[in-house]
Amino acid sequence: MDKQQLIEKFEQRRAHVAVVGLGYVGLPLCVAFAKAGYKVTGIDLDPNKVDAINRSESYIEDVPSAALGPIAATSDYRVIAQCDAVTICVPTPLNKTGDPNISYIVSATAQIARHMHPGMVIVLESTTYPGTTAEIVLPGLLEHNPDLQVGKDFFLAFSPERIDPGRADWTVENMPKVMGGHTPDCLDVASAYYSQAIGALVPVSSPAAAEMAKLFENTFRSVNIGLANELLLMCEKLGLDAWEVLDAAATKPFGFMKFTPGPGLGGHCIPVDPHYLSWKLKSVKYNARFIELASEINTGMPAYWVQKVQDALNEAAKPVKNSHILVLGVAYKKDVGDMRESPALDIIHLLRAKGANVQYHDPHVPHFTHDEMAMISVVDLESAVRQADCVVIATDHSSYDWHFMAENAALIIDTRRVFSPERKHTPAANSAEDAGHRIPVTA
Repeated sequence: MDKQQLIEKFEQRRAHVAVVGLGYVGLPLCVAFAKAGYKVTGIDLDPNKVDAINRSESYIEDVPSAALGPIAATSDYRVIAQCDAVTICVPTPLNKTGDPNISYIVSATAQIARHMHPGMVIVLESTTYPGTTAEIVLPGLLEHNPDLQVGKDFFLAFSPERIDPGRADWTVENMPKVMGGHTPDCLDVASAYYSQAIGALVPVSSPAAAEMAKLFENTFRSVNIGLANELLLMCEKLGLDAWEVLDAAATKPFGFMKFTPGPGLGGHCIPVDPHYLSWKLKSVKYNARFIELASEINTGMPAYWVQKVQDALNEAAKPVKNSHILVLGVAYKKDVGDMRESPALDIIHLLRAKGANVQYHDPHVPHFTHDEMAMISVVDLESAVRQADCVVIATDHSSYDWHFMAENAALIIDTRRVFSPERKHTPAANSAEDAGHRIPVTA
């Protein structure tokens, strides 16, 4: 099958496509491709995910179970021999040393290489450092297929994922999609593949340019969040209200984008992606100073808030050790159950290390295990709030009754600025004047 025949197969929605990795990125993409009319098979080595999809039971909040009907799932890579396209959406975590772990990409590439055939397109979506597609994926594919020529016999591209869990306005289907092909023909075929399911494609000159664009997007956020967090630290030294300063600055109609302080960075992308870029630049003897400084500030925020807990308890004549502390929210952002890289976990670990008796509540996370720490969300939230020596707001889920918290908590440490600057004990989202006013709140 030549280039034009493959493009026509996509345009006519007759293609069979596979998505490798059925997590927060891969599963929504499967749904989008199925809606476009493709025959879709998901591939994942986790049998629980495969079984759930084949039962049409979603395990991701943003994906309704009803949308999984047309999608098949398997752990057997041999299905690729029947496919016209494959998209790789496997995880790319950091090692404990902070170096990129691309072993999942290498493994998926090797499996695809064993079953690929002429006349197909392969797209990598997993976030990674610039050069991965050309330096790792392409040689891995050619190792088992030395007679195939990229851009002629098969087509290769990189298109970074831009999934933001919990968002309903920007989804996989309407989010502009950057696409970099290894050759111009690769770009044409990959664009034909995605354009049937995705709203707007943004072509760039190479996979490396697309890889760099993704890393810079999240480095931009990391650096600016780091700057906002440092503003909080600076304003505290100067006796100023950081949120008042931010709100004032945000009234400028141009040249300013508002980022806010918080408990630290969470999610798979922002805490991780800049380190991919920093690691890559070290290989060319360049020190990415903004990245390193932002990381230092952002990773220090959980300790900053734990110190706030300690100081507030000290003011109440209580030690941290043996105090009962309730952490509200362990997801990395509001109204989702995604705990990846959540700073709330660091806050819990630090409090426990100081001898505190820590409980948590999260309506989206009934239980979790992290670094040999297993916890279950408290069942009776009202009782837990009343009994706690301190309540730490780590994630500001919409379902929480902040007025109840203000009336019944002995002490609140507010990392998310739930309570307004003007009325320290009144939720910022509610103008009611009769909320509780008896408790100290630190933000």
